[in-house]
Amino acid sequence: MSDEDTSYNHKNAPIAFQPKLGFFELRATVSQNRKMVLGIIGAIIFFGMWEIAHYMMDETQQKFLPSVEQVLSSLWVLFVEKAYIYDVLKSCYRVFVSFFVAAAIAIPIAVLMGCFANIKSMVNPTVSAARYLPAASFIPLLLVWFGPTDLQKMSLLFLGVVFFLIALILDATESVETSLVEASLTMGASRTRVVLGVVLPAAAPGIIDAMRAMIAVSWTYLVIAEIVAAQDGIGAVMMRAGRFLNVDIIMAGILTIGILGVLTDLLFRLSAYLMFPWDRAR
Repeated sequence: MSDEDTSYNHKNAPIAFQPKLGFFELRATVSQNRKMVLGIIGAIIFFGMWEIAHYMMDETQQKFLPSVEQVLSSLWVLFVEKAYIYDVLKSCYRVFVSFFVAAAIAIPIAVLMGCFANIKSMVNPTVSAARYLPAASFIPLLLVWFGPTDLQKMSLLFLGVVFFLIALILDATESVETSLVEASLTMGASRTRVVLGVVLPAAAPGIIDAMRAMIAVSWTYLVIAEIVAAQDGIGAVMMRAGRFLNVDIIMAGILTIGILGVLTDLLFRLSAYLMFPWDRAR
């Protein structure tokens, strides 16, 4: 083929280009300001659909789906007139104490399992099987053991997360590069030093991610934990409201748990940001 033909073909060949998909661009990088704006738009859409659904219902049925302003009004009354802050703090106490006890047990077990194959072979079958046991099925047993006490409720919250937490932290531990462990052993580090000084710090961001994911599950179990013989807490307020068909108070309780869950997630994100500056890009 002559140079002229080659030049002609190059000039007339179609030019490949990446189409600009805008909002639906694959794997796009979104700035923090854009994330905030899109998050606000998403919230407006959600509450707007809720409001529309309320007014589309028959007037006799609207009490079963109160409007946004009715729920917010009920939430204000709960805090101002019903000492709802005490119930919120009580629920926070139950969630956080039970979760951090679960984390204090899950982290060492999972890290040892991730470092020592024999420990994993011994413990993992039991932990894997326990994940399939519904935590709510333990309520009668926990009532027999502890009665209708805070310990019974926190034990249920503990059982709801501890086995899944072990599994997630095990994955984070096993994701640590083997070359780091081998290099440490080659330089004469003891097994204890490798586990505490190499594996644990390397797995720490993944461990925080696992804790952040599982504390959300603790919040979802809260109402189940406070449903039996509870005198206080968000779940108890919701159950009392259910007896009298006060749907606005029930939804105010749901909204409270959602807000607390978001604040908890932000707390974990901030903690990870401050503790692991090298991991901020991820």
